[in-house]
Amino acid sequence: MSIAVCPGSYDPLTLGHLDVIDRAAAMFDEVIVVVAVNHVKSCLFSENERVELAVRALADRPNVSVQAHSGLIAEFCRQVGASAIVKGLRGAADFDGEQAMALMNRHLTGIETVFVMGNPAMGHIASSMVKDVAHHGGKIDDLVPSHVAEALHKKENR
Repeated sequence: MSIAVCPGSYDPLTLGHLDVIDRAAAMFDEVIVVVAVNHVKSCLFSENERVELAVRALADRPNVSVQAHSGLIAEFCRQVGASAIVKGLRGAADFDGEQAMALMNRHLTGIETVFVMGNPAMGHIASSMVKDVAHHGGKIDDLVPSHVAEALHKKENR
């Protein structure tokens, strides 16, 4: 059985993330979406909120599960027997940022990273931009699942 890990902060989960996760689910028997917990990085949503939003968005995908993890993704992959890390790329800037991480993960545990080109129609969707648009009252309903949009609006209207 082939297992892939799709790590990210998912703060928040976007339609671009779902596109990559769905394509990974078509390539691998099992996909574990890992909500990465980085105590150095400041997130709008808590770890539990990010996991809950992801679980809800992915509930209808039978071979996809969600877990939080604090620590090295390569070590998590070794523990669960994953054969690959799947990362989405919107363009060259994403590749530049991901290449060193992919090489380090391979160095640490031998795990390979599979890069999936994002849907060009979603190339403008980034979690940071979605949060900024929501903060300024802009329309985000076509960038994230509806329950994520609701959660963002609640955070911004506190």
